[in-house]
Amino acid sequence: MSAEGILFRTARLHARRLGPGDVDALFAVYGDAETMRPLGDGVVLPRDECERWVEVTAANVERVGYGMSALVLEETGAVVGFMGLVHPGGQAEPELKYALHRGAWGRGLATEAARAMLAWGAERFGMQRIIATTAEGNTASHRVLEKCGMGREEPLVDDDGSVVLLFAWTPGAGARGDASS
Repeated sequence: MSAEGILFRTARLHARRLGPGDVDALFAVYGDAETMRPLGDGVVLPRDECERWVEVTAANVERVGYGMSALVLEETGAVVGFMGLVHPGGQAEPELKYALHRGAWGRGLATEAARAMLAWGAERFGMQRIIATTAEGNTASHRVLEKCGMGREEPLVDDDGSVVLLFAWTPGAGARGDASS
């Protein structure tokens, strides 16, 4: 990782560590009902929860070396979303999670960043399997994950009976990112 906290660069983006200065950008994404609609339960995060998320991410990075990161558009320096490798609920396998600001949708940025994040996890941490979960109706994310070489596995059923699609990636199983540090 570079001195500026940059994890990797792609053609149009770089991913960097989250910090307290990212709370407003986090809230702009995770506090937006339209952005949250296709993500799991669709509940927006209040600003104080975004503040707590930065703290939790810092603790995760301290503990395992990785967590959520800010996605920054190289051309403008604007934070356009968030992506990371996490272990929700203490699960053993690392899980790719992401959300982009609505203004960044439909430009291939999620696919570009996800490819690089998967490669970074494998190269930097030796991850041999990374999963992702999506709501059944989130077809945009299904396309992103499939373009990154993640294959569909047996769906999961949540406690409330809703179906969650499970995707998995292993190094060499599909498209790789151009993760350069």
